[in-house]
Amino acid sequence: MNITYRKLTKDDLDTFIQMRINQLREEGAKEDIDLVPALRNYYERHMADGTFVSWLALDGDKIIGTSGMSFVEKPPYFGCPSGKMGLLSSMFTNPTYRRQGIAKELLDRVVTEARDYGCGTVQITASDMGVKLYTAYGFIHNGNFMQYKL
Repeated sequence: MNITYRKLTKDDLDTFIQMRINQLREEGAKEDIDLVPALRNYYERHMADGTFVSWLALDGDKIIGTSGMSFVEKPPYFGCPSGKMGLLSSMFTNPTYRRQGIAKELLDRVVTEARDYGCGTVQITASDMGVKLYTAYGFIHNGNFMQYKL
């Protein structure tokens, strides 16, 4: 097995979007809409303006792992004087390929992208399965994270 890594391109979007939906299903999402058009719109716009980047893991020409980093900017604060933050998403490895370091390699590549973009912090809402990976990498829990649904 020869795993290679490269950045996501527009030509990969059909597969990338399907893997994102598979990930959401695996995490127990309740589906009540067709999310494909909204995901395609998001990725096309944010890839074009440089505020979304993804690295892929491939076995031959088959995508077997995905990652995603969205760049957002908030008013600067002491913990993040640039105000730029990376929001990690789309971390998914095909079940057959898990526990081989692929997710860590993908994580490392998108964290580097966030650092290069000027982000002072990276955040994720982790799945139960992902918590070990992120904790081992150095992420820490922020117990004050709250969300208000509109």
